[in-house]
Amino acid sequence: MSTAPQRGRALTVAGLTVALGATAVLILRGSPAEPGPVAEARTPRPSMTTAWPDAEFTTLRDLPLRPLLFLDTTTAVGVSTSNDDKFLRLLLRTGDGMRELRRLDTAANPRFENVTPAGDHVVWTEFTDSGPPQLWAANTTGAGPARRLTADVGDVVFHGSQYDLVHHAGRVYWTAGSADDAVTEVRSVALTGGPVSITRQQGEWTMASWPWLDDGASGGAAATLMRNMSTGREITVPTAGGEFAACSPSWCRVMVVGGDDLVRIDLMRPDGSQRREMAAGTARTAIPDVAVLDRFEILAEPGQHSETTGTAGLLVYDIDTGGTVELATAANDTQSRNGLVWWYTSSGSAAEWHVLDLRTI
Repeated sequence: MSTAPQRGRALTVAGLTVALGATAVLILRGSPAEPGPVAEARTPRPSMTTAWPDAEFTTLRDLPLRPLLFLDTTTAVGVSTSNDDKFLRLLLRTGDGMRELRRLDTAANPRFENVTPAGDHVVWTEFTDSGPPQLWAANTTGAGPARRLTADVGDVVFHGSQYDLVHHAGRVYWTAGSADDAVTEVRSVALTGGPVSITRQQGEWTMASWPWLDDGASGGAAATLMRNMSTGREITVPTAGGEFAACSPSWCRVMVVGGDDLVRIDLMRPDGSQRREMAAGTARTAIPDVAVLDRFEILAEPGQHSETTGTAGLLVYDIDTGGTVELATAANDTQSRNGLVWWYTSSGSAAEWHVLDLRTI
């Protein structure tokens, strides 16, 4: 079992590793990161209230959990330890209060990951030291208990992408390694539970949005090929030396590296068409996934004090308009799933979570 890129997916360019990995630590994990070059002056950008005055946006104070998924700007699924620190709990927060979906003994070093919407359910993976990973689900509209879908997840390969688990037509899909390193298993189980179905795909693949696979670490870099599981169609992603692409079926984010430095970030279609510069200077990627809702790129802009504060400016590049909008000047723990993006800011010892529903723009 693995939750990190394997089987030849590691990047070999030190500069790109710094450019990508530093921001992942800075924005996704909320800790200091390797600083990039400091821009002399930031280009003025419109705020989200100016650019998108009708978008749904909420600030949540005293949130009693660390959010892993928002279903809307106030309904969240996240984790919190019990008051006696004996259990890690997975909680659903709604306007009616808090509901415990699952609890795991902290002595087993538990983790809840990959929380994914699936109709009126959410699904997630559980990891502990006491056994193999498991896949669970719970209804978000009723009061019934959570149920285990399967413990037969295989040699799972997760990358922090919202597509690590994909729900389609009542089934949940994920990728896993196999005894043959040249083959990837695409596994699935019904949302009601039952036996796991396995199809074998030649090559090293990760899930993208249904029904696509890509041969780079999903939301990472170095994608060169995409495959439609339903039709068998393949798209070759063209890149030159010093370029590394991460792709969705609609768009690719291209990191252009010169020496050990990230020079700029381009955007293009997977076939190489409609290429444009998206960001330069200190800008970095803030989340793994490319082109949220086929329209928005979430970016971070480390500043002079990012190394010590663990924060950075948070930007959204609007593919439709070609403009860049500023969400925050000092964001931390930025995440995006289900068409929403959220982050927190600190004022003294208090944290405020900010949630923007990109689906309403």
